[in-house]
Amino acid sequence: MHISYNWLKQFIKLDITPDETSEILTDLGLEVEGITHYESLKGGLKGVVVGHVLSCTKHPNADKLNVTKVDLGAGEPVQIVCGAPNVAAGQKVAVATIGTELFDAEGNAFQIKKGKIRGEESFGMICSAVELGVGTDGDGIMVLDQNLTPGTPAAEVFNIVTDEVFEIGLTPNRSDAMSHWGVARDLRAGLLQNSKEEIQHKELITPSVSKFKVERRTLKIDVSVEDYKRAPRYCGVTISGIEVKQSPEWLQNRLKAIGITPKNNIVDVTNYVLHDLGQPMHAFDAAKIKGGKVIVKTVEAGTKFKTLDDIERTLHQDDLMICDENGPMCMAGVFGGTRTAVSENTTSIFLESAYFHPVAIRKAAKRHGLNTDSSFRFERGIDPSITEYALKHAALLIQQVAGGEITSDIVDLYPKRIEDYSVFLNFNNINRILGEEISKETIKKILVSLDIKVHSMSDVGLGITVPAYRADVTREIDVIEEILRVYGFNNITFSSKLNATISNNSRTEDHKVQNTISNLLVSQGFYEIMSNSLTTPDYSNLSESLKSSFQVDILNPLSHDLCVMRQTLLFGGLEAIAYNINRKRTDLKLFEFGKSYHKMLGSFEEHKHFALFATGNGTKATWNSTPKATDFFEFKGYINGILMRLGLSKATTQPTDNDVFSEGIAYYIGKDLIVEFGILKKAILKELDIKQEVCYADFNWENVLKFISEKIKFTEINKFPSVKRDYALLIDEHITFDQIYNIVKQVDKNTIKDVTLFDVYQGDKIEEGKKSYAISILMEDASKTLTDSQVEKIMGKIKYQLENNLNAQLR
Repeated sequence: MHISYNWLKQFIKLDITPDETSEILTDLGLEVEGITHYESLKGGLKGVVVGHVLSCTKHPNADKLNVTKVDLGAGEPVQIVCGAPNVAAGQKVAVATIGTELFDAEGNAFQIKKGKIRGEESFGMICSAVELGVGTDGDGIMVLDQNLTPGTPAAEVFNIVTDEVFEIGLTPNRSDAMSHWGVARDLRAGLLQNSKEEIQHKELITPSVSKFKVERRTLKIDVSVEDYKRAPRYCGVTISGIEVKQSPEWLQNRLKAIGITPKNNIVDVTNYVLHDLGQPMHAFDAAKIKGGKVIVKTVEAGTKFKTLDDIERTLHQDDLMICDENGPMCMAGVFGGTRTAVSENTTSIFLESAYFHPVAIRKAAKRHGLNTDSSFRFERGIDPSITEYALKHAALLIQQVAGGEITSDIVDLYPKRIEDYSVFLNFNNINRILGEEISKETIKKILVSLDIKVHSMSDVGLGITVPAYRADVTREIDVIEEILRVYGFNNITFSSKLNATISNNSRTEDHKVQNTISNLLVSQGFYEIMSNSLTTPDYSNLSESLKSSFQVDILNPLSHDLCVMRQTLLFGGLEAIAYNINRKRTDLKLFEFGKSYHKMLGSFEEHKHFALFATGNGTKATWNSTPKATDFFEFKGYINGILMRLGLSKATTQPTDNDVFSEGIAYYIGKDLIVEFGILKKAILKELDIKQEVCYADFNWENVLKFISEKIKFTEINKFPSVKRDYALLIDEHITFDQIYNIVKQVDKNTIKDVTLFDVYQGDKIEEGKKSYAISILMEDASKTLTDSQVEKIMGKIKYQLENNLNAQLR
């Protein structure tokens, strides 16, 4: 937001520099991100002065040139060669001295230098209006008023306006500061706090409307508000006999300084009042209002309306419109229409000033992709108490710049007043939150400087009333924040001693478990990601487990791609993978902690998840190794490592019914799902244009936290040797390793410690429909060394169980 230093001085007397003003505003929370110097004429005519032509003679070597002697008001007269046909002795002229920079029509600078023209020296340039940038006449030099004194800066003659413009990074809650008046209010409070002056010495200077009067009641426009919920207050007045033309320079310079291009005097006044007081306004050509009546209402969905940008828009049934008997004239608080726009032929206007409901304006603006200065303010909440005052101020300005007379009484429809907020402020809470005690008088002084009325005071606290324009200050904590920002964050003292509390918190706290797993994965080359919780509803078509009826819809989405809450972390991770692959980063290992969101039987649910992704090569190519792609078994190793670190190795495997996997399994504890993982289907990957295999795991984090324990279990290292035996099995291709594992473990749970799969083969050397698994069986006894006979007996039982249950054959 742009704020003019000169404009601020209309509201408050400032005896400080723009830089000092900037510091105070920043300390108050209106952060000044930069200060820009403004000049009504580029270059400001620096170096251009009034000169008196003492003599003018023909150039000895050029028929069309003259040699002049010019008095510049200091020292000896200078010689200037001039080619203008109208130069003559005795004239007062504008002279660009040596070193002066002038600018052409395109804004390119050229510097005036000492030169020699056809043998005669020239120490400057006598300028035309075009060369100065103050007019369009370039046929000859500009002859000035004879009463001007030589040496007078041309900037004074042509009234060049300079200004300093603050670029303020306004936070969305500070709707009260979206105008020069609002910023001046805050600046006043800051000055009072810094200077310790009395409040009456820093009163705001607000525009007077005492001269407002109705000259004749000859043009009455009736107003009917059919939707007071969306339009709680609506004011209007007619002005007749106006002349639409270019605005005076002072008004144009005010708008140009803050980056607004002047259009005509009527539109410029409405823009001026908007940035002056923060009240958006709109002017209608009164002759184009059919039926002599303005109706504030919603219209039928599908109604067509052409806005001022000459685009025909299709209206929504909730769009609040300003209408006449022929239909919509303006999208309330957002954008005007072409049908009743003010033009150079307009002689009478209906001037509108209103307070529209912020939510209604925000939704309408978002629906139509419009972001105007008007909607920016309405959707954040303007001051409902100044609607009529701003209308009078604008009407007087229009009379000043366009003539005319007020030809109707003000219509002010305000059936239900928007009340100020009543808050009780406890002194102990102020001191507790601020961290130090502030005197009651200081607190009261700050509140009064912010236009917060103190209507009762006791030893405990203050009863106060907050003005309605402070839409962000409705609670005690909000008021305390206001006190703190005016008192000054820098004025709060801090102890030189740092206190810390030693806590013996549980190691099963969510954030501690997350940190443990994060550290484990990062050490294995994983990177943590954070995806947007908003996503597209199109993803629900890719899996039967994602129901469109379960989607949590966003009421006012930014786009179709961000209009629902995610039901899974899967697609956010895949979007990150696709983004990286498109930038030639194909080897990825990612993880994310986050929530999924669901609508279940009219209520809303959130569930915490932990997702793991791996794609591409798990190891890089080096001089002694070749790259190896991350496959299902390596990925399973990561999952098992996580479960072991969490103490959940007792989880059992079951087939997964999740249709996002082409191959996958799940781990359960009892009936509670801990994690399901596997290789994603190519159909899903194709939707995101991912052509390489992706492994994915989805942990139900709530169940993980449910089963992890604070107790750390450990066993003594076995001092007796272990025995390993291998079997090569020929089995049917539908048999899984999990089936083999469970059968082998059941043979002797105490002795058989582990069963691993170390080779898989399918090919032309074995019959069709079969595959070969090579398994390794590890056996230990904690009380003694296993003998050969014991080992052979166990291996015999294993062989018998595999042959009978799986029809396996030893190779």
